Amino acid sequence: MNKNKLNREDQELLEAFEAGEFKSDLKDERRTQLAKLAGEAIRKDKRINIRISSRDLEALQRRAIEEGLPYQSLVSSVLHKYVSGGFKDISADKALQRTSR
Repeated sequence: MNKNKLNREDQELLEAFEAGEFKSDLKDERRTQLAKLAGEAIRKDKRINIRISSRDLEALQRRAIEEGLPYQSLVSSVLHKYVSGGFKDISADKALQRTSR
């Protein structure tokens, strides 16, 4: 159990959850679909090798330490967010705006 102090409302929610008072309204078909998608999202079945500057690598390693995860996981997460649309390339957007004027 987390040793952080909970406020009264959070404590009541935790007790209700632990008592089994919450029930999922997911249908079995949707639950299966979500489980499959989650499995595919976390599967890492390809390896890449890249060359980056030592300065960038050190910066990545520092950021990973701040986030509390291995730097390879941080790189993988950043790449995933970028290709799935979670990150936007601001410099590309600015260049596109300049050329469309």
